[in-house]
Amino acid sequence: MVRHKTKNICEFGDFQTPMTLALEATNVLNRLSIAPRSVLEPTCGRGAFLLASCKVFSQATRYVGVDISTKHLSYLKEKIEVESSSFPIKIINGNFFNLNWSEILNTLAEPLLIIGNPPWVTSSELSILKSSNLPQKSNFQGRSGYDALTGKSNFDISEWMLIKYLEWLEERNGIIAVLCKTAIARKILIHAWQHKHRIIRAQIYKIDTLKNFNASVDACFFVLQIGDGNLSQECEIFEHLSAERTSQIIGYKDNILFSNIINYKRWFHLRGTDSVYIWRSGLKHDCSNVMELEREGDKFCNGYGYVSSLEQDWIYPLLKSSDIGNSRTSACRKYVIVTQRYIGEDTTRLKFDAPKIWMYLQNYQEYLSKRSSSIYRNRPEFSIFGVGEYTFAPWKVAISGFYKNLNFVQVGQIDGKPVVFDDTVYFLSCRSESEASFITALLNSQPAQEFLESMIFWSDKRPITIELLKRLNLRALAQVLGREGEYNSYVLRNC
Repeated sequence: MVRHKTKNICEFGDFQTPMTLALEATNVLNRLSIAPRSVLEPTCGRGAFLLASCKVFSQATRYVGVDISTKHLSYLKEKIEVESSSFPIKIINGNFFNLNWSEILNTLAEPLLIIGNPPWVTSSELSILKSSNLPQKSNFQGRSGYDALTGKSNFDISEWMLIKYLEWLEERNGIIAVLCKTAIARKILIHAWQHKHRIIRAQIYKIDTLKNFNASVDACFFVLQIGDGNLSQECEIFEHLSAERTSQIIGYKDNILFSNIINYKRWFHLRGTDSVYIWRSGLKHDCSNVMELEREGDKFCNGYGYVSSLEQDWIYPLLKSSDIGNSRTSACRKYVIVTQRYIGEDTTRLKFDAPKIWMYLQNYQEYLSKRSSSIYRNRPEFSIFGVGEYTFAPWKVAISGFYKNLNFVQVGQIDGKPVVFDDTVYFLSCRSESEASFITALLNSQPAQEFLESMIFWSDKRPITIELLKRLNLRALAQVLGREGEYNSYVLRNC
């Protein structure tokens, strides 16, 4: 965010919608010939969308605004009085997460428009604040155990709310029209299509958040029309609220959301899990000041400026996302202590095999024991993750998860030792330079690039994920490129 966050913004995601934006967005719905009989703004704040709906949808028979803030609702009530509004508006003070929504919804005629600007805040941010403004914990995203433990279960509160909106309209006809992060809109599309909600039409209109909220966020006005009729598994993208022509159409197929459905259909036969070449993520240690070092002659300096002599057999060259993204692979700026050869290995062997490193880690035990992720609980002292036989392969093919390009690079040893990556880098392990060169050529080929890019949304914080990379079958790719013989020869050598 560009602007300083007040407590209200932090705890409630409280970005009040400018009236001009609310009117512009509501007029988009009018252009789409949407004519609701009831309007509900479940987190109305000062009521910009509620008041805009009164102006644009004057035929509606009921307008309901709900918010947790009495201060915002007092402002809204004064605004209604000043404007001498004769519209049937009901204002409710309550917490979204413990209201009896069935009772409220039963009073609203169809088609129902659920409109507004849900909170732009995540569950982890609220947990840090010890806020009670949270839904009850549940694995609504269906995360696996490891993903949940490593933080992927963190979610935007608006995501949870929008799923509730979908549930409210499960057996009703209506429209969901909200301001939200674009990434959240895509998550909701996937959820809606996976759970077979009755989506008739879906649209995303990009908005200028810097102008309207003084915040640097990729956000949109997200519109879902829900009811009976011809269901759609495509979403139209518009560059701004006044745009009448789509700039892009994203689609859903094979349980995947696509940014380019045409290229996916062209190369869909490349999809499948490769059982030989398995994508891995780099090392996870969550204590960079202790675990990551800079070389000073034959000694090492940590993030606290402490210089010491350590056993080099347990210290490896480290490349980060920025190194891989910029193809800086011939030398390293950092080194990392690798305390285990596989996940769960007993680390007490360091007492005897690397006593200097053992003493060094003991001196920083306070910092290592404070690592917040639960993956370290009930594990050997100084445990790390993302480590295995693959970590120590002499050659690797790697890509950064953060950089906005599909640039696969081959990485050899540095100072005669295998290179280790941080956990924002994904890689395949190889036994030789020729194998790494072959795999790199496959991945940088046009078919591979077009297939992978058809599923990438470059505006995402981490556009390239290990789940994405695993969708590409290298054997099928080698067949398309007429290089299956080479592929098979490397597979045989690896057996």
